[in-house]
Amino acid sequence: MKNTFKLLLPALLVLGFMLPTTSIAAEISMSELLSKVRAGRAADAAENSRREAAFKADAAQQEALIRQAQAEVTRMEAESSRLEAEFNQNELAVNEKKVQRDQRLGSLKELFGHLTGAAGDMRTRFRGSITTSQFPNREEFLTNLIKKMNDDTDLPTMEEIEQLWFEMHQELTASGQVAKYNTKIGTENQEVVRVGLFNLLTDGKYVGYENGISSILPRQPSKVPNPSDIQGASVGQIVPVGIDPTGPKGGGFLKALINTPTMMERWQSGGLVGLMITILGVVGVLLAIWRWLAISGIAGRVKRQLKTKTISDKNPLGRILKVAADNPGSDNESLELKLGEQIIKERPSLMRGINLLKVIAMVAPLMGLLGTVTGMIRVFSDIVIYGAGDPSVMAGGISLALVTTVLGLCVAIPMLLLHSLVNGKAKSVQHVLEEQSAGIIAERTGR
Repeated sequence: MKNTFKLLLPALLVLGFMLPTTSIAAEISMSELLSKVRAGRAADAAENSRREAAFKADAAQQEALIRQAQAEVTRMEAESSRLEAEFNQNELAVNEKKVQRDQRLGSLKELFGHLTGAAGDMRTRFRGSITTSQFPNREEFLTNLIKKMNDDTDLPTMEEIEQLWFEMHQELTASGQVAKYNTKIGTENQEVVRVGLFNLLTDGKYVGYENGISSILPRQPSKVPNPSDIQGASVGQIVPVGIDPTGPKGGGFLKALINTPTMMERWQSGGLVGLMITILGVVGVLLAIWRWLAISGIAGRVKRQLKTKTISDKNPLGRILKVAADNPGSDNESLELKLGEQIIKERPSLMRGINLLKVIAMVAPLMGLLGTVTGMIRVFSDIVIYGAGDPSVMAGGISLALVTTVLGLCVAIPMLLLHSLVNGKAKSVQHVLEEQSAGIIAERTGR
């Protein structure tokens, strides 16, 4: 009743406020309103009953799940206790078995230690040996063998120990053999020739081997016997071939041959200064050849003039004799002055370009010194920028410094020799002219 009254009271209040201000479109009887209230109350009661029944059912289900979880926890605790006890028993059994194994192994345990060390050394050696290109998968076998000998649950078999001895013996045998076989070089399989433990060769080229990868060396050594001869040789045929005893990776000797620059590369490292010195040297050589040929022609004409009485003005000696012939009545002093004047006129044609050879011989080493200073400046600049830790950074400047010095000396020394030869040739011709002039004066004086 209280609930019904609470529901009716607002309705009556609203109705009371509405009646004075609005007109009622339809009349609602109190019996209809009461019946609706009763129907709503019945529906609420049914819903509440349904909810209460569902809650009671859920509570029973949750209780069953709790009991099931508690049972599972109890079972797991029991299983854990059982497994712990079994683990302790197994641990005791394992320790007992280890003691039995150690007792039965005896001296074999020490043997396995030596075998492990030997297998480790062989694995390291095989990793960098060129024979691995012919006998692959050896490193994998040695790794598994080492793992077995260090394992507490597994032991190597006699076949595996014998295989270790076989691999060692095979490496020793291969060190003295020249073998031909196919292996992978880069991305292709090619026929190679293995010369002991030293080098691999294919198609007349040296092959580098490092970390299990074979590749043709980017630059082949020069001044060695042709490697292609050994690849086409038959069994028992003796063929000369160059090998590097320091190893196939490009050891000391092979690297020295490969990294030795050619004459053209050395010259190119001289840069602009080296080019200028070279041009200066070429000009000097051409000048020396030209003057040698020219003076040799003059000397030949002078020799021919000495053998004939006919005076020719096509050579220096003929022109001097012509001066004496043109002045038959002159006194000795006047004639001597005129002959000296003619010798002085002939001297420029003889000495032309000779002093330039001397200048070139003096300038070439100075240009080499210029290149040296330029190269050292470059070296110090690189040190400031990159530091002195990497020698290759300073190599360019050092090459410029040294090569230009060498080029300057290579030009200066021949220029000095050529200057001496050409100057001596010109002096010999000039000496003949002076000798003949003095002879003419002496002949006039003796009359």
